[in-house]
Amino acid sequence: MITMEGGSLPKSNNADLGLEVLLELDNEIFPMENGFWTKFEVKRVETNEHIPHGIKYSLTLHNPFNTRVLGYDNAHGIKPKKKKYGAKRVIWDHRHEKKIVEPYEFENAAQLMEDFWTDVERIISELHG
Repeated sequence: MITMEGGSLPKSNNADLGLEVLLELDNEIFPMENGFWTKFEVKRVETNEHIPHGIKYSLTLHNPFNTRVLGYDNAHGIKPKKKKYGAKRVIWDHRHEKKIVEPYEFENAAQLMEDFWTDVERIISELHG
């Protein structure tokens, strides 16, 4: 465990630590008591125009019937809803919730995990409130 006087790591180290944690979660499945389960698929890849952060990922939440109800990934590009005069841009980082797909602003691995687990808690609480 890494500790520092003052209780937290500098921001750049937090991002690096988050990336290492995320990479270690590759192929992990976490069953939950309520029958839901999550799966992490994470690989380091060469950076490119679609994956500038060099991480190919899929974080998913499934219900007890094995249906995906939430997913964060960059497996394929999406076109955000058209704005009247906006450029047609394809975004690779995105999230799926039920049948809705929307862009996701990837900041770093730690933020990705935080956003994912926050949504997992919200969705499960909504369905099993």
